[in-house]
Amino acid sequence: MSQVDYDAELQKHNEVLRRAYGIGPNDHVLDIGCGSGQTTRDAARFATAGSVVGVDTSVSMIERARQLTENAGLHNISFLQADAETHPFLSERFDIAISRFGTMFFAHPVTAFASLARALRPRGRLAMMVWQQHDRNEWSVLIEGALAAAADVPAASPTLADPFSLADPTTTERILVAAGFVGVSFTDVHEPVYYGPDVASALGWIRGFSSVNDVLQRLNSTSTELILERLRQRLAACASGEGVWLDSRAWIVGAARR
Repeated sequence: MSQVDYDAELQKHNEVLRRAYGIGPNDHVLDIGCGSGQTTRDAARFATAGSVVGVDTSVSMIERARQLTENAGLHNISFLQADAETHPFLSERFDIAISRFGTMFFAHPVTAFASLARALRPRGRLAMMVWQQHDRNEWSVLIEGALAAAADVPAASPTLADPFSLADPTTTERILVAAGFVGVSFTDVHEPVYYGPDVASALGWIRGFSSVNDVLQRLNSTSTELILERLRQRLAACASGEGVWLDSRAWIVGAARR
């Protein structure tokens, strides 16, 4: 297994988000974009007499989440392989919906969040973590700068999702209010992301990003190596005896169903 995964990358963020949940022992929780289920399991340890449903579009992630949850001996969790934007959740099923960077990729965000609002009980809460603007995230600036090193870099594919779609508080509040939420709040989170124990691991992790892979696949070998070398140099500047850490900024967005 890789020395880096999303749980390792976001370990500092997870500590902050876990404290922000406010999950009670009897709560029923929906985890949107749960990945391999770390956030789902964290929620289940709070909702000891309640339940947690983790949802993700990835079959492999859901399979991994189920295995890790079985290994952890947690029995108040179920997982669903589905698109949270279109899945017909039962109305008023949950007390709280949580997400760690799993809500920025909806094709129709107002429709998606309206569906999530309907799945919450009256005054049910939303607590999600999303990235702040691109230029406030060193990891994104570093990658963009390296990709620009080659003269023939193609334009990004229009099908690629935008991880910064909820970065602007005004836009995000407008979306959530239109979807049926009130009391929208934004809490600044300033924590680094972990890209691995060394530069080689960090480079391998970045090459797996869809935005990077999309560009590299469309370049000739000379341009590809130029970009990879630029990435190595920039990652080396961020490396220390504790690994490769890059600065980042996120929001914890809170809201309640109207």
